[in-house]
Amino acid sequence: MKKVLTIISVTILAATISCSQSNTSKNNKKAAGISFAETEHDFGKIEQGSEAKFAFVFKNTGKETLVISNVQTSCGCTIPEWTREPVKKNKSGVINVTYNTHVTGNFTKAIHVYSNAADSLVTLKIKGTVVAKSENPEKK
Repeated sequence: MKKVLTIISVTILAATISCSQSNTSKNNKKAAGISFAETEHDFGKIEQGSEAKFAFVFKNTGKETLVISNVQTSCGCTIPEWTREPVKKNKSGVINVTYNTHVTGNFTKAIHVYSNAADSLVTLKIKGTVVAKSENPEKK
């Protein structure tokens, strides 16, 4: 009797998981879509204390309205600002990223974009090298 109950339980569980996965796939076809013109930006060499800003432009390529729920960076030295309003299909938005250039050296930072798109997490990257301000004795 225990074997029969176990087999029935496993069968019901497998059927439930199978149905939930197929429903998720159908919903993803109707979901919002997010497509970036670029997912990585290289600042190259930038002078210490200068402005390091970049705009990641995205487009809603899905069938539903796109909502960016959150944008998180890998450290406090990178500040994101993004389109807060819902983005209708075939329309564009922007994620502006500012990097703090007060510390010299190489950097690579990740920006995680969370949305209601079929690919709900997209990771953007910025990188570059902050070089010390050059002191020009003629300017003194």
